[in-house]
Amino acid sequence: MAKATKKQALGRGLSALLKETADVNSVEDKNADKLVGNIIELDIKSIAVNPFQPRTYFDEEALHELANSIKTLGVIQPITVRKLEGNTFQLVSGERRFRASKLIGNKTIPAYIRLADDQEMLEMAIVENIQRKNLDPIEVALSYQRLIDEIKLTQEELSFRVGKKRSTVTNYLRLLKLDPIIQTGMRDNFISMGHGRALINIDSTTDQLNVYEKILRDKLSVRQTEELVKNIKSGTIDKATKKKALPKYISEGAAVIKDYFGNKVDITVNKNGKGKIAISFNSEEDFNRIKNLLK
Repeated sequence: MAKATKKQALGRGLSALLKETADVNSVEDKNADKLVGNIIELDIKSIAVNPFQPRTYFDEEALHELANSIKTLGVIQPITVRKLEGNTFQLVSGERRFRASKLIGNKTIPAYIRLADDQEMLEMAIVENIQRKNLDPIEVALSYQRLIDEIKLTQEELSFRVGKKRSTVTNYLRLLKLDPIIQTGMRDNFISMGHGRALINIDSTTDQLNVYEKILRDKLSVRQTEELVKNIKSGTIDKATKKKALPKYISEGAAVIKDYFGNKVDITVNKNGKGKIAISFNSEEDFNRIKNLLK
């Protein structure tokens, strides 16, 4: 006969259950089996956010979409929490579901209960998020670094814990050597991890940034970037993809144009003095605002 699964604790018995399990701090404690490993509808106010959360950015639009889904269908997959003192809990995973539920005013949320110390909490939170969420490459790299620094894992041990090849772990960690501006560009999806991996091979931070700007300006693919970096390394082209200084009249004029339109302005000029002015816009509304300024 198949082993019966533990039932979700809901309804009128919840207060009594939490009273019985308030002093549970380990699996050996009395009534621990009524709490640990069960899914319980918890008061949202009793749950603290996870200080070890590797995700640092939550897309507001996606969060509202999830909130609308929860409003219609409920929380389909319970969050995971660990028990603290008394009847308080802390998120292990599921912060998007937690935030979305609060957004629509839900008072309770289904939660899978676990017991864990801070080190286990950190590891569970990071590993679960890496495996289940679409973290950006820098968030993944920072998560790997935290596991190495705070849990004292080797790269070999880390690769085993997260189920990735050691070479994959190494490639992510190397991204943290990039200039913070480039890391931010990767987090904002201006460039991909492939671009970042190519840029790592450039030793000079200044040259890294120059190539990064060229990627954005010329919309270089990863393959084109790799070729450019290869040429720089071999000396085929001057290390400075270094930008030539713009004439004074252009650099001063660019600031005036930028202030007028309130948007980023890119100006390129060739050796004959001919050039282009590119004005960035963020939305249809922003485009129409710029268009009206040109009338």
